Amino acid sequence: MASLRQLILVALITSISALSVAQTDDAEDLKISALEALISAPPERALPIVTKVLRGAGSAELKERALFVLSQIDLPEAQSLLVEMAETDDRRIRLEAIRMIGIGGDQQALAALGEIYAAGDADTREAVLEAYLIADDSEAVYQIAVNAENAEDFENAVNMLGAMGALDELRALRDRPDMADVLIDAYAVAGDVESLTALATDTSDPERQAQAIHGLGIAGGDEVGDVLVGIYRDTDVPKVKDAALEGLQIADLDRAVLELFNESTAPEEKRELLQTLVNMDSDAVWDVIDTTLENGE
Repeated sequence: MASLRQLILVALITSISALSVAQTDDAEDLKISALEALISAPPERALPIVTKVLRGAGSAELKERALFVLSQIDLPEAQSLLVEMAETDDRRIRLEAIRMIGIGGDQQALAALGEIYAAGDADTREAVLEAYLIADDSEAVYQIAVNAENAEDFENAVNMLGAMGALDELRALRDRPDMADVLIDAYAVAGDVESLTALATDTSDPERQAQAIHGLGIAGGDEVGDVLVGIYRDTDVPKVKDAALEGLQIADLDRAVLELFNESTAPEEKRELLQTLVNMDSDAVWDVIDTTLENGE
């Protein structure tokens, strides 16, 4: 059993360690506050101080704050330093610097990210794409997609274009038949009904057609309902017909499904359409069930 002296000694050591940590935290907080105060300082005065912090032996947290301040300094030298930090071997600082370039939105710094992307690892390439997203620089992402040397890089760039809603850039990539699946997903995310309709009504490849039909369901909208109903009526390919019905369900267009139910004369088809209305939790389904039971259909 520990003696009273040992217990007191342990308690004293613990309290001294806690006090040391608290003092360190206080000092770090003060440094961060001093850095943040530089945002409203004249750029010529702020830049040398921020540069000293970034090239010094401070903590990662302190340098991250310095990068933010640096991104707000409207001087060419500041942007050059930000690019320099985006090329550093320190992964944490490199990724944060890339993000700050996106936030700052300086065109020359953004342009420099192209080379950083080409020479970077997977994390760096992802950070560059995210910086372009923050800066809303869809042209730069498009160039990455055009020059992609592998399917993964192309897919990541196309997905980013979809998230950006960059319709023109995505449509310009339509001549990549080997990447049709990736593009269809991006068209759906971007809500590009025009491109999806063109693919969904192209009967040359039922597999691709079915995927585009699903994409239309994701994109949604009343005009999508008309397209999907038209495809459902016109096709004899079971996979395509099923995809059209699933697209209507995804888009929650129960009125269109009800329209198909009412015009159908095939019992098996009517049962499938009725089940779809039930799955969609459509308000109209109860009237349909009631009427069906009364008519004995």
